[in-house]
Amino acid sequence: MEYTLQNEKYTAVARTQGGELISFRDWTGTEYLWQGDPAYWSGRDPILFPIVGALKDGTVDTPNGLCRMERHGFARHSEFTLTRQKPDSVTLELTESPETLAQYPYPFLLRVTHRLTETGFETAYEVTNTGVDPMPFCVGGHTAFNCPLVPGERFEDYRLVFDEKEYAHSIAVHPGGLLGGFLEREEYLFQTDTIPLRHAIFDEADTLVYDGLRSGGVSLVHKDTGRGLRMDFHGFPMLGIWTMPDKNAPYICIEPWQGCGAFVDETGRFADKPHAVVLAPGEEKSLSFAVDLL
Repeated sequence: MEYTLQNEKYTAVARTQGGELISFRDWTGTEYLWQGDPAYWSGRDPILFPIVGALKDGTVDTPNGLCRMERHGFARHSEFTLTRQKPDSVTLELTESPETLAQYPYPFLLRVTHRLTETGFETAYEVTNTGVDPMPFCVGGHTAFNCPLVPGERFEDYRLVFDEKEYAHSIAVHPGGLLGGFLEREEYLFQTDTIPLRHAIFDEADTLVYDGLRSGGVSLVHKDTGRGLRMDFHGFPMLGIWTMPDKNAPYICIEPWQGCGAFVDETGRFADKPHAVVLAPGEEKSLSFAVDLL
């Protein structure tokens, strides 16, 4: 099912398949979200849960047994249930099933709320441990924005501008999605607040992965007009930036993460994954990001 959200300025569409936002338009009709052209990438705004990124050999160990999942987990392929609807917001929920328990041996409640604001939209995640054992998980966004936003512009006309000057190294991504060590890091965001977008960056690096940025927000803007958007990702310790390599794809994903993919030298235990959260029975964790138009 699909549900339309509206306020005085914006229109959005959320769907129960994957629980994601699949459209966001301003008052001029400009579409900001990537529409999933399979010639490049069929995704739009997938929810990453209960893992972010890839697992080493497809598995990770927990006290309740092995988890076996494809990259980014099962939420993005799952059918959510509508639990609350207002003209400008919708709340969707996902709980465990025999299919999820076979991959991830924990009962859970994942609640996702998409809400229009005066300047854009907000997506909020609430994860609750509904079981009797401590529950490890990761969660994140994977929002794809059209880039360019206006016909006649180019991907290279845009840049990512962070709130603060950064001294950050991008963690190297190996074939299969595993993350590399410190010596493999790349300096795309070192002593600067700006990454001029070029497809060659992603052809080389696949994904830019940052941990512990000083900034709590990043803007996607046209270098001349300043038109674009800003994502506020305060509360998320990691950020991924991605577009399909070797495709010259007309979109860019800005991905706030609580957790990340497996490192080549990790222990193989879920609780040891960087920024993984372990919830006590009955405990919940809330995170949100906001997108404002510029």
